[in-house]
Amino acid sequence: MAPPAPSALPQFGRYAPPTHTLVHVSDPHLLAGGAVLAGRFDVERTLERTLAAIESAVERPDAIVVTGDLADLGEPEAYRRLRAAVEPVAERLGAPVIWVAGNHDERPALREHLLDAAPTEEPVTGVWDLNGLRLIAVDSTVPGWHHGDIDAGQRAWLAEQLRTPAPHGTLLAMHHPPVPSHVPFFDILELRHQDELAEILRGSDVRGILAGHLHYSLHGTFAGIPVSVASATCYTMDVASPADRVNGMDAAQSFQLVHVRPETITHTVVPVVEAEPVRTFTPEWLQRMAALTPEERLEAFSRKPGR
Repeated sequence: MAPPAPSALPQFGRYAPPTHTLVHVSDPHLLAGGAVLAGRFDVERTLERTLAAIESAVERPDAIVVTGDLADLGEPEAYRRLRAAVEPVAERLGAPVIWVAGNHDERPALREHLLDAAPTEEPVTGVWDLNGLRLIAVDSTVPGWHHGDIDAGQRAWLAEQLRTPAPHGTLLAMHHPPVPSHVPFFDILELRHQDELAEILRGSDVRGILAGHLHYSLHGTFAGIPVSVASATCYTMDVASPADRVNGMDAAQSFQLVHVRPETITHTVVPVVEAEPVRTFTPEWLQRMAALTPEERLEAFSRKPGR
């Protein structure tokens, strides 16, 4: 059953429905020919499952944001396969796809086969007006390397974009998150020139940063701005292990739903699992609650039995 449209949802609490909903996906790592990654991760299958879960979870999002490592080896065919998988879903949902470059990507092939642009080494950047919410994608990749950086030219460009605030504020999308990981090897590949980036973002209308790279969900702050890292669709990290023993695993794939309100932005981690949920809460249950007064709803749902 498709979820009800946001406008159809009743308001039971102090917050109105979100003004914007985005889907945040990261790190598909596709390969040419549908090859299995590292001989064990069926990345096309996990992407397909993720896209199916997205279609069942959200109706008419404002955008689908994919924060990098789109292809594992930067192969042209891998980008074509990714586009063929994602764009029909985006079309059915009526949402633009925002492609962000990651350290496993190659700028020329990405630009040509996903953006229909000239196959150059120019950074993959862009600005989208999503009904008053601005999303700016920056390219934190360093050609030939896996660590991250946002060069002086991009920083100047970003500062110029942020001179004028957007009606609903701005989200920044990038691959390398400007926050520490508790897993030591990730910090070898951290984003450089973070102080210079922070200077640009302080006092701006940037309300959140969407990132990837880590293959597990993580949240922090940078220059006073919330940072949300989406896990990967390909494989994730076994962060239940001690930090010096963390490795990849074919489990716990997820994506995030980003709900934007005037007061706050929330990030819901949505697991991609095959599980049968209980059927306690249904659209009919929701409508019964909507027919009650606020006091009746508290009595029906908040009151502890026998108290």
